[in-house]
Amino acid sequence: MSDETREPEQNDEAATAPPESDPEEFEPEEDFDPEEFEPEDVDPENLHGEELVPDDADDVDPEDIDPDEVEPDDFDPATFDPEDFADAEPGDEDVAVAVQSFWEAVRPYAGMARTGVVTGVLASETVPPPAWSFGDQPEIADELLDLVLDGTKTATSSLAWEYEDAGEPVPQTGELSILLDGERQPRALIRTTSVETVPFDEVDDDVADAEGEGDRTLDHWRAEHEKYFRRNMPAGREFDPGMPVVVERFELLYPRR
Repeated sequence: MSDETREPEQNDEAATAPPESDPEEFEPEEDFDPEEFEPEDVDPENLHGEELVPDDADDVDPEDIDPDEVEPDDFDPATFDPEDFADAEPGDEDVAVAVQSFWEAVRPYAGMARTGVVTGVLASETVPPPAWSFGDQPEIADELLDLVLDGTKTATSSLAWEYEDAGEPVPQTGELSILLDGERQPRALIRTTSVETVPFDEVDDDVADAEGEGDRTLDHWRAEHEKYFRRNMPAGREFDPGMPVVVERFELLYPRR
């Protein structure tokens, strides 16, 4: 959000023109007492609508709201078409439009209904979480996404070197992600439940099973991930059985199973 304050344009005629309304017809609110007005009661942060508060907000107790019982409008990402939401050229722009609209539709599944029902949508909640796809090929992205959607895949692994070399932090517990399919369309919302960094050769059977790929054995995990890591090794790095691997476990928030 920009802190820039823009002054409205004016001309001499507009500045001197009398108001169109008749002050004699103005009726102030009956409950308003100017003698009881306290400037300190006005929150300057709300002058531009940072929060939209429903008229009946005072009748809602936040503690009585269960986000799991709040059902968003029906939304089918499989039929999602970015052109329905904005005029966008093919490329990153239409992906951004798709992700933004997807996020607005599925945000309640992330447990944000508690805030939204009582105070309206906060500006910080309008920004979608990171969107990414599995693997390095569209076919792999679709295959692994399907495993997530059917509940088989609840973990993923990546090289710690990728984050280190890019100067980016590793995933954190509680973070949200939007999963894209092979055509870069948003299909699912997940939340990270745990993160640990272990050497490649110390990844165990439990991780291999949670990743849900192939026959879900550790031998399969090691063989396929070695191929993948070698294929996508950061510049200046070489495959090493002791190299650090970030193992991220997650839960599927949308679509619900």
